Amino acid sequence: MVKLSVAIITFNEEHNIERCIKSIIDVADEIVVVDSYSTDNTKEICLRHGVKFIENKFIGHIEQKNFALSQVSHEYVLSLDADEALSDNLKRNILKLKENFSSDGYYFNRLTHYVDQFIYRCGWYPDQKLRLFKKSKAEWSGSNPHDIIKMKEGSRQSYIQGDLLHYSYDSITDHVTQTNKFTTIAAKAAFNAGIKSSSFKIVSRPLLKFFKDYFLKRGFLDGRYGFIICCINSLSALLKYSKLKDLQDGRSID
Repeated sequence: MVKLSVAIITFNEEHNIERCIKSIIDVADEIVVVDSYSTDNTKEICLRHGVKFIENKFIGHIEQKNFALSQVSHEYVLSLDADEALSDNLKRNILKLKENFSSDGYYFNRLTHYVDQFIYRCGWYPDQKLRLFKKSKAEWSGSNPHDIIKMKEGSRQSYIQGDLLHYSYDSITDHVTQTNKFTTIAAKAAFNAGIKSSSFKIVSRPLLKFFKDYFLKRGFLDGRYGFIICCINSLSALLKYSKLKDLQDGRSID
């Protein structure tokens, strides 16, 4: 049976990390947690479960996740965020896969839990993620904070059934706070990449985002929280392009 490492990055995740670790105990031959010097009980919880715990200064999601990959021992890696956990079906299929890995990378659906329900629309599901891969064939890439796994050319990828459960936000306030934080990071990354904003984008992109997620992606079928999510998705577009415009005009967004 092929040995599997699990890599997780954390910062003040005491309310999530134990659920994540317990969901992977049966599939992991090694669990590596790279922490950005948490000030809560994250470290104590991880050490209680016998994981390999490493502290490393955070300079970006992509950089931290690639550092975590450099710390694992086995060639096949499952990379998770602390607020994620394996569903029972996904866990069973990964265990079967360990008997015969035939591809270089595997992707599966991610199902997001919001306040007190799972969200099946709003553009959030199926949210396919490639998270199980051969270390020598992959690296984290993308644009912070939206990191993605980039496979080397010629790599073979396959789909496996089962949901990765994403416990994203415990409250609407958490969602708004995270949106404000992430849009600042995204605006800075876009500015550094030479992407431009404009008054037209500031007005049009939020409207298009809401129309797409609420109507085309059928967010209205997720009820009250579907409407709220689509509104905050729209707010995210508004904030990103507004902050990017401020950077272009020489203003601070911090």
